Amino acid sequence: MLASRDVRSLKPDQLDALREVANIGAGHAATALSTMTGQSIMIKVPTITIARLDEVPGHVVTNPEDAVAVVLLQMLGDLTGRSLLVFPEQTACRLAEMMLQRPRGSSPAIAMLEESALKECGNILSGAYLNALADFMHLMLLPSPPTLAVDMASAVLSSAFLQFGDGRDVVFCVESEFQMRDDGQALRGYFLLLPDNGSLQKILHAINLA
Repeated sequence: MLASRDVRSLKPDQLDALREVANIGAGHAATALSTMTGQSIMIKVPTITIARLDEVPGHVVTNPEDAVAVVLLQMLGDLTGRSLLVFPEQTACRLAEMMLQRPRGSSPAIAMLEESALKECGNILSGAYLNALADFMHLMLLPSPPTLAVDMASAVLSSAFLQFGDGRDVVFCVESEFQMRDDGQALRGYFLLLPDNGSLQKILHAINLA
């Protein structure tokens, strides 16, 4: 069994394989977001970080007390674990406005309608990343219906909320920036993949590490 320190010491070509999967997923996510919002959206080449669960808040926000919106999905099928799509609260509000075809600034907070829009958005965007991973590994991967949490980053990204395990669990963190061609705005989000140990071994085997 590989320790988390081994996972975090991947060779450049192994990281490149994971980065290519993330790039394909981000491209599919940008296309899906363009279709959902009716706006032309580009994606910057995403960055991928491998971290422990207790280190994740520091990668996502500067201040762990900053509010974030998190869409959580269970992974079922040949790979199991969890995936999260994380946006700073202001970014989440803007995404909800775009999903609801509302003008910029019209949704200063996340109410019931915005929650529904964010769940739909998170479900489709997370699905784009998960489909890219499933295609890369030639496996079946089925996401559960999404759940949404809005709170301080330190709270919603804690292992207590995830009920996943301790802080040593491995997280693949993909930072993606969506660029709106219409107004030049950039929206940054984070896709987090938290495979259980058996699925982690499968992912590592797929990049010739196991």
